[in-house]
Amino acid sequence: MEEAMTNKVAESGIVTLDLEEYYPKEETAVFDLKDFLFMGLILKEKDYREALKNLDITSYTGKNVALTCTADAIIPMWAYMLAASYLQPVAANIVFGDEEVLKQTIFLKKINTINPADYTDKRVVIKGCGELPISESAYVEITNLLRPVVKSIMYGEPCSTVPIFKKKH
Repeated sequence: MEEAMTNKVAESGIVTLDLEEYYPKEETAVFDLKDFLFMGLILKEKDYREALKNLDITSYTGKNVALTCTADAIIPMWAYMLAASYLQPVAANIVFGDEEVLKQTIFLKKINTINPADYTDKRVVIKGCGELPISESAYVEITNLLRPVVKSIMYGEPCSTVPIFKKKH
């Protein structure tokens, strides 16, 4: 009599959560205030306001925008606010910082759209070793989000996991 092969991982009730599914895929753009500085050092309010009025904002439409100043200049807070007020109607998201900060911020926002109740009393494996660069902060964020509700959290692949948390009964 031939024994049927069983998939113990499939029967274990383990749920795999792949953070790559939440990685930002939208186009990004950088809005750099250095382009509006007089002599690369000074922001003149009147000129800046005029330049923003004449700015073609279509290149920011639907994109995640990093709002920054890469020049070594003192920029007043209102200048960032003013730029954001022009970009907000067309941009998907606006984040202060460089492109890396932008991606990280959007990534964490997307992780926070996960409904922890969907994982109540489940054994969850947070997938590791993927194609995209998943930061430590994303793994910390998902742990913070799920720990209060799950039965257990593991890291890795269902066939080879590192235990992270197990609810005490």
